[in-house]
Amino acid sequence: MSAIENALTIDVEDYFQVAALAEAVRREDWHSMEYRVEANTQRILSLLDRHKARATFFTLGWVAEKSPELVREIQKAGHEVASHGYSHQLIYNQTPEVFREETRRSKQILEDIIGEPVTGYRAASYSITNQSRWALDILAEEGFTWDSSIFPVHHDRYGMPGAPRWPHRLKTDKGHELAEFPLSTLKFPGYTLPIAGGGYFRLFPYWFSRWGLGSINRQGQPFVFYLHPWEVDPGQPRLDVKWFSRFRHYNNLDVCEARLSKLLGDFSFTTMSDVLRNQGLLQADSVQPASFRAAGGLA
Repeated sequence: MSAIENALTIDVEDYFQVAALAEAVRREDWHSMEYRVEANTQRILSLLDRHKARATFFTLGWVAEKSPELVREIQKAGHEVASHGYSHQLIYNQTPEVFREETRRSKQILEDIIGEPVTGYRAASYSITNQSRWALDILAEEGFTWDSSIFPVHHDRYGMPGAPRWPHRLKTDKGHELAEFPLSTLKFPGYTLPIAGGGYFRLFPYWFSRWGLGSINRQGQPFVFYLHPWEVDPGQPRLDVKWFSRFRHYNNLDVCEARLSKLLGDFSFTTMSDVLRNQGLLQADSVQPASFRAAGGLA
């Protein structure tokens, strides 16, 4: 097991909410879909418990509203609860007004459930790009102190090529500051390869993911790994989508849970906030902002 503590993150959303399947499922039909996120998240919680690993669960507001007990279960197991927005829409397709309303709404839902401030955020499909940098100012203004939405790669749906690859303090366009933990990448001559988890973890052979993530630790840096509950669920319904979307979503679902178990044995993991504090990028009391304390906590 590596000596460096890395950030383990779970994006809590259901299979039918994924951008790759949006062509087959309208948002207004979500309530009629088979709901599988509770059982899949509990499978991950059991696996983490067996490996004594802690994680940050970026939880969709829509899921939290439907499954508040699941959010409390995550918190009770010693994990960190963070925001994944409300409706899993791509930020650059939203107006700043809609984004602010959804961000505020999801934050409030989570805080009402766990009775603690929620200070971390991850955008749906990493959709904070150069086109939607304005979202970072809204996050800071709404009380978030850290973010993990920027993927410093070229991609058809997300990416901010040339952005810093390591955790850092980020200054927004309006002069606010956030701690940013970019999604992990490997740097090759002329190319930056995503290695942070999810579909890449299912696509690459395990030895390559282990080598790539280990190389980040060998450089003295922590990495961030992400996965979704639906990725340990090979029995989920198959939706009728284009071949590339089908490949992205369904490839190697049957091996993902076993690979995750190996990863938990090969590396040391904790929450995102713990790693950022270890890096000196968050203050020790940043989990409870002054504005939250001054208001006397949650109403």
